[in-house]
Amino acid sequence: MRRRSPPAFRSPSRPQWCGLETEDGRFTMATIGTFKKTGANEFTGEIVTLSVQAKGVRIVPDLRTNGENAPSHRVLVGRIEIGAAWSKRSSEGRDYLGLKLDDPSFNAPIYANLFDDEDADTFSLIWSRPSGRRGE
Repeated sequence: MRRRSPPAFRSPSRPQWCGLETEDGRFTMATIGTFKKTGANEFTGEIVTLSVQAKGVRIVPDLRTNGENAPSHRVLVGRIEIGAAWSKRSSEGRDYLGLKLDDPSFNAPIYANLFDDEDADTFSLIWSRPSGRRGE
């Protein structure tokens, strides 16, 4: 698999789309948001897809966290909570947040991961289409 951006989505007004191209030419991942760290473990940014254009999205620590499976963060737009995030670590030792976004206007929840970019000043929200049912 090779990393390549689809030419149709290289518009400067949208987040840069990136992905892994499969053998049949499909892309399995896309950058759907960009964020900056604004405080201790707090992030502010935007999420942009064909159906979602949300600015001022905040990912804030959840002070109510109790239990090992409880989310570590809440995802907010204004006063509205649109999701939750869990602190995770990749097999390579890279820390990231796993997000679950949901809204009555969505057909299904959106699952994405927030990774720090190489410059460590910005963070990218990466979405990937599940290959099968969750848990498979």
